[in-house]
Amino acid sequence: MKKVLQKTVDFLKLCWGKFKGIGRWYKNLYKGQPWYQKIGVGFVSTIVLFLLYLVAVDVNFLYLFGDMPSYSNLKKPKLYEASELYSADGKLLGRYFNENRMPVTYEEISPNIVDALICTEDVRFYKHHGVDFQGIFAAAKDMAKGNARGASTITQQLVKNMFKARTNYSQGLLGHVPVVKMIVMKTKEMITATKIEWIYDKKTILEMYFNTVDFGNNTYGIKTAAKSYFGTTPDKLTPDQSAILVGLLKATTTYNPRTNPKNAMARRNVVLMNMVENGKLSMEQYNEYSTRDIKTTIIDKKNEVYTGKAPYFRDAVEKHLKHWCDSTGYNLYTDGLKIYTTLDTRLQAYADSAARKKMKDIQRNFKAHWQGQDPWQDESHHVIENFIPKRMKETVRYQVLADRFKNCEAKEDSIEYWMNQPHKTKIYDFKKDEIVDTTISTVDSIKHMLHYMHCSFVAMEPKTGEVKAWVGDINYKAWNYDKVTSMRQAGSTFKLFVYATAMMQGYTPCSKMQDKNVGRYVPEKDPNKGKMIFCKDSNKQVRMSYWSPTNANGYFTGASYPFKSAFAQSINSIAVQVGDSVGYQNVANTARAMGIKSPIVASPSISLGATDVNLLELVNAYATAMNDGKYHEPVLVTKIEDREGNVIYTAPTEQTQVMSYRAAYLTQTLLFSAIKEPGSTVAALWSYIHDVCRDTDFGGKTGTSNNHSDAWFVGTTPNLIGGSWVGGEYRCIHFRTGALGQGSRTALPIFGYFMDMVLKDPAFSKYKGQFKWKPNPDLLNGEKIDYSSYTCASCYVSRNDSTQNDSLAATTEKAEGETDGKDGDKSASQSSEKKKKKDDGMINFDDI
Repeated sequence: MKKVLQKTVDFLKLCWGKFKGIGRWYKNLYKGQPWYQKIGVGFVSTIVLFLLYLVAVDVNFLYLFGDMPSYSNLKKPKLYEASELYSADGKLLGRYFNENRMPVTYEEISPNIVDALICTEDVRFYKHHGVDFQGIFAAAKDMAKGNARGASTITQQLVKNMFKARTNYSQGLLGHVPVVKMIVMKTKEMITATKIEWIYDKKTILEMYFNTVDFGNNTYGIKTAAKSYFGTTPDKLTPDQSAILVGLLKATTTYNPRTNPKNAMARRNVVLMNMVENGKLSMEQYNEYSTRDIKTTIIDKKNEVYTGKAPYFRDAVEKHLKHWCDSTGYNLYTDGLKIYTTLDTRLQAYADSAARKKMKDIQRNFKAHWQGQDPWQDESHHVIENFIPKRMKETVRYQVLADRFKNCEAKEDSIEYWMNQPHKTKIYDFKKDEIVDTTISTVDSIKHMLHYMHCSFVAMEPKTGEVKAWVGDINYKAWNYDKVTSMRQAGSTFKLFVYATAMMQGYTPCSKMQDKNVGRYVPEKDPNKGKMIFCKDSNKQVRMSYWSPTNANGYFTGASYPFKSAFAQSINSIAVQVGDSVGYQNVANTARAMGIKSPIVASPSISLGATDVNLLELVNAYATAMNDGKYHEPVLVTKIEDREGNVIYTAPTEQTQVMSYRAAYLTQTLLFSAIKEPGSTVAALWSYIHDVCRDTDFGGKTGTSNNHSDAWFVGTTPNLIGGSWVGGEYRCIHFRTGALGQGSRTALPIFGYFMDMVLKDPAFSKYKGQFKWKPNPDLLNGEKIDYSSYTCASCYVSRNDSTQNDSLAATTEKAEGETDGKDGDKSASQSSEKKKKKDDGMINFDDI
């Protein structure tokens, strides 16, 4: 090793000596020479240095500049290579790619868009050889005047589109220096553009450009863009359509003709004027095309084509990687990436089967429960006015009809007539679990689809955060909106954060509070509700309403319950008192630290779960408690390789200690003791896991939100955690009784079925395990946990049906506007117990 180091030092000394010798020689060239010779030497030296710089960039000297496309890559470029998605057990889940990506020839491209492109992006395209030095000097001059603009030629843009010259992988060592990075990138684009001009003629370059350019909305290539935006082919594009597409190249979002038609029209007219100035259009033609309205075709919002398994999970991975792709320059649909995920196809199959099995029962019960009535009703059991008309306006057919009859005096009547006319369409058939052809009106098809209940399920390893199964709904083709990430009211599942906060502040599972009335006056925002009361804190009159949460049976036992019993039985009055004691803001802070990213309002109703969350963040937050208080982001992707097999991404493994081990352990005891507690809302789990519970401990928490709109269950073993949700497409669609709609009756069985199949499979024996009822002394960091602080006697006072109920009804605070964001559904979010309100403005909270 010493010899190698010595030889390296000697070599560097030799190089330094040679360099100094060249320096002395170069210095002598200037000594005693006339001024014009000095200028000539300086000029020649600059050219030589620039050429040496180009050579150094081209060969990636000392790995300073990053890779360049080879001659073979330029001769046979790899285009449109789909990215592949693999499961944790090595199965191909599917591929990401764009539809209609077959390349077109130059002859299939309209001269209109060729002229529009050249006149706007590169007027000297036919004169330069890849780099427009005249344009560069003009851009520099404009920049000096404060009018910055680009000077890249079409060929340079082609380099950026095809060869990803700006990705992190091709940056080199100097790519981390901000200003130098851009200079190097531009140089590489110029060199590659010059090489391309040597290899291909101008027509071929234009053909390659039009087949690779991004027109926004995941639309790559002129063939896809022509169909996507105008429903036509590239050879039939008119001058105004061509100008719109070329205008998109400046900023695909800003000048999108669908979302920003005014901007698109202004940019279109700029492109058309460029064509006039370059002799490609006359002023008469400009006046004609510049005054046309922009008409685009209506297409499906998802224009990606997927094949494979776990479609909701694949959508989630796509969204998960969007920021990474934007920041690194990789394209998910064209770069041939290999994406390795955490999902296990065997666990996914179990999750799909469990969801399907329970939803079959739920759907049968839901249909019998409503007996042909429309389920979108308010708390007075009246059908919500204008609910269906609002859903009609969200359909593609309505938009088409609105455009057809936009100049008709009886526009709405005409639309309504055609929306009620039967026509051939496709609807979902639950019995067949597939989309079937039928003849039905649009209005009736909407009603048909709204009569279905929905579900979601996620399974995760609590120690790693790796997502192992993901069910977004009952059928992806019918409903591609992922319910795992939809925002719904948490109900009693949120109580975990209330009690976790208490554990952080020194309470224990055996701390006690009395089940009693905890009504109080709270601020009222509605000027038509409540009454004015003098507030000592602010020394002024404040509008207040009386808020009184009740328990499932409507009365209080008066008994003192240890926290573990109150948590298991989901007693509202005690949860509110715990929240009062630890502080609402502290509860909100704990929830955020454990993984709830959704907005949280720190108010009394936080103790009962009047907060909207999504299933993924809720399960991940529970995983924080199961991971001894260490938080990690949910992990969907473990690593990504580029098409050459280079690892370009690995999942972060950082974990943050957000709660002490003591608090986390005591929170775990609340979960695991819940199933054993008398009167527990989790007791129903026994009937699903009785065959697998001998060597595995289970815990969890149920939750049911306002009016039974959202049913939840988060269950756990020491090594695997899962969460399920069941509800309607809109919050006003739900069961009318807790006996059918609560978490223990709808969401809990999905987890139960899933775990029964998983733990019976020998391949997943690693998920078996028993909870250690004694804490790890090495993790306590000096803190103490007394065994008696979490193993005390339980308390249970018999209540009517109390063991089966666990939910939330509305509050006068309404968590500062908690709805699902759907118009017309606010009334459906109000309490079904409104008829019990007292004259003083009391509103009931039911732990249904």
